[in-house]
Amino acid sequence: MPKEIIKLDKKTEAVEEKMELSIENQHFVETKKKLDKIGPGMCLAKWTQVTLHMQTGHNHSCHHPRTHKIDVKEIQRNPSALHNTRYKKQRRKEMLNGKRPAECDYCWNVEDNSDRFSDRVFKSQESWSLPHYDEIVNSDWREDINPRYVEVAFSNACNFKCSYCAPAFSTKWQEEIENHGAYPTTDEFNSFKYNELEDKMPIPLRAENPYKEAFWKWWPDLYQDLHTFRITGGEPLLANDTFKVLDYILEHPNPNKNLQLAINSNLGGPVQLIDKFIDKIKRLEDEDRIKELIVFTSVESWGEQAEYIRHGLEFNYFWDNINRILESSSKVNVTNMATYNALSVPNYHKLIKGMYDLKTKFGNPNRYWKSAVFLDSSYLRYPTHQTVQVLPNEWNSYILKHAQLVDYYGVPLFDHHYIGYSDIEIQKIKRIYDWKIAEWPGKEQQVKEHRYNFGKFFQEHDKRRGTNFCKTFPELADFYRQCLEIRL
Repeated sequence: MPKEIIKLDKKTEAVEEKMELSIENQHFVETKKKLDKIGPGMCLAKWTQVTLHMQTGHNHSCHHPRTHKIDVKEIQRNPSALHNTRYKKQRRKEMLNGKRPAECDYCWNVEDNSDRFSDRVFKSQESWSLPHYDEIVNSDWREDINPRYVEVAFSNACNFKCSYCAPAFSTKWQEEIENHGAYPTTDEFNSFKYNELEDKMPIPLRAENPYKEAFWKWWPDLYQDLHTFRITGGEPLLANDTFKVLDYILEHPNPNKNLQLAINSNLGGPVQLIDKFIDKIKRLEDEDRIKELIVFTSVESWGEQAEYIRHGLEFNYFWDNINRILESSSKVNVTNMATYNALSVPNYHKLIKGMYDLKTKFGNPNRYWKSAVFLDSSYLRYPTHQTVQVLPNEWNSYILKHAQLVDYYGVPLFDHHYIGYSDIEIQKIKRIYDWKIAEWPGKEQQVKEHRYNFGKFFQEHDKRRGTNFCKTFPELADFYRQCLEIRL
């Protein structure tokens, strides 16, 4: 049984006693009612949002469904088919007919196994989505539509090798697999065989890319309707297209004058690149080219443990860069997309406290974002051997304490409304606990294999990268050794 890592005072214990599975928020309630008038599977994001993976030619409306391949012939005739694919239009048809598309099972699992709001509600209520409700429900599913929220990964160029990532999203991962082969796990997660089966072999960086060509043809028209534009990766600051977008915005003011710009970055690149990025941020604010800027970054733990998960990370340099970004502009917000996984559990409480300290430091009613810092806690689903589901039930108390701690630092407990964790932040981490304790189909049959893979993966990780799992994660050392003893 792991030792307690968080001691609750009386105030926190009181929070625990009154902690509810659902945070009542009338806005979310009303949005859900509106969606359910069409059907229990209705989600506006299928029309208003798109994520484009240019390095593989794949598309999905949000990060939960599996990606699907974009037809090159379609985009040659119609560049907007980067978003309006035949496949996606069929899913729109299902939603308008009152059905639940199978690919959106993440949200159905949340709704069916708890009283939490799912991401279909969160996404549909956004300012880039809900205003288009009437237009969407009254449209023909065959129609093309310009998305209002666009995410683009221009390439898989990346200087990190995060443990749960893959060659399709990181050139460093790609190099490692080319040099050493796939990891010895039964799921073949990081093998090129997986990429080939999924049709996700990355297009070489210097090769012609028909998806990027279609994007830049579509871009002037798309730009007119944009509410939010987000660049993902790889590491976007390593892609020339990222700075091409920034320069275009500086030279062409958005006609809506409400552009929300978002850029992912691990904030671990060379200092010259960070300086260049900060200079662009300052110009965007000074020349009034954007309404706001969100820098999405990622870290799932604290200190040395965070560096182990995100190989290539220098934690102190990363934390300093977050502060530099927040100090550079009053229109900038930093969101930490924490992909909560098995290795997050021992030290996540430190990250919660560190993020709260940032909220306090940069909380100011005169900023565009009163609280300039947001913690987006989503749980890792794949590779399964690194999810929290592989951990024994004794670790459930850790996850519960993390939910309680975020609740403790919640906005209602403080005098200043702009300091503390919001309802959405609180709900998201509570959902992790819900998911961990929920019945997992086939768990008893599968857990042995997943734990076997956990041991094999991190044993090979240490061998290839010169890391030491037991030294870095003493809390998980016994579990790790038990995994190494498993025989299939």
